[in-house]
Amino acid sequence: MVTKEMAAISQLLSLLESRYAIRVLWALKDGHPQTFRLLQDSVGGITPNTLNTRIKELRLAGLMSHGDEGYILTASGADLLRRLGELPAFAVRWASAQARKKP
Repeated sequence: MVTKEMAAISQLLSLLESRYAIRVLWALKDGHPQTFRLLQDSVGGITPNTLNTRIKELRLAGLMSHGDEGYILTASGADLLRRLGELPAFAVRWASAQARKKP
């Protein structure tokens, strides 16, 4: 893989591995704007300070924005989630395989 591609992947994964980052994006996947409080409830277990930090990072990264009705995914954020759309099916298959490995 080209070094430029590896750097881009590394940068994206670094952002997404931040605590709750993917969960914040995932909570917005249905396309409906969410207020701060609704987003906090949707993510579950996230403190207001952590949510504020993730929102700031994800907005700076161009993955989400804030409109008149609340927080929403940008086109780029929606594209990322579409690409991650196969993750739930993979996770179920993976978890099942892991369960079969246990003695």
